[in-house]
Amino acid sequence: MGSSRWFAAGFVWMTCVAAAGFCMAQGAIPSDTFPTSAGPVNITPIHHASLMLEAAGKRIYVDPTPKEYFAGRPKADLILITDIHGDHMDADTVKLLEKTGTKVIAPMGVVRTIKEAEPLGNGGETSWQGWGILAMPMYNMQRGPAPGRSFHPKGRGNGYILTYGGKRFYIAGDTEAIPEMRSLKNIDVAFVPMNLPFTMTPDEAADAVKEFHPRVVYPYHYRNGDRTFSDVKKFKSDLAGTGIDVRLRDWYGNP
Repeated sequence: MGSSRWFAAGFVWMTCVAAAGFCMAQGAIPSDTFPTSAGPVNITPIHHASLMLEAAGKRIYVDPTPKEYFAGRPKADLILITDIHGDHMDADTVKLLEKTGTKVIAPMGVVRTIKEAEPLGNGGETSWQGWGILAMPMYNMQRGPAPGRSFHPKGRGNGYILTYGGKRFYIAGDTEAIPEMRSLKNIDVAFVPMNLPFTMTPDEAADAVKEFHPRVVYPYHYRNGDRTFSDVKKFKSDLAGTGIDVRLRDWYGNP
């Protein structure tokens, strides 16, 4: 890495500390900035299925949990929750991040637990502070705890497509490579899961990503049920030569 890049990295770190009063001593994941016609969007992976988006001085958290990864982080302007499972929904973390005026959007199953959340079901659309929000289906087609049962039934949880300044950000949530994912168009940045038995394999994920062809993709939610990890490097190698920018991040470092 050249000296100019070292300087830039140090500047970002100092800016983070000065502006937010927060920086993880270990396990910090670098943020990425995406230009849009409405100004830059800054995206910070946090842990497992949790991430933060920032634009125009507003802060969005997706699936903020567990609580220890959010101690000392800045408060939320918007919180999006995808599903009822504990690795996506945690009422205590939502309370930790809330301030006066914080908006919470979630599927109905989540609203039953987090009463202040506003319901948005599959196919539902809303807008907030210059962002368009579309709730996408996320579900299992073949995997479940028993025959005839699904880990994630269709209609219970949401993925999200967020639109800002002409750019489209897809957060898939807990899902297999469903037709609704494969048929997506014009996705600039995607977050795609790959863990068994709950979602899909790296090969399945790569096959779907080839089909809807986002410009940038992050594998996330890749720790398996037995605490081993899916092979995200295999996912990246499967996408070699496609022109898709695959960005690997350590989503499981120390808080």
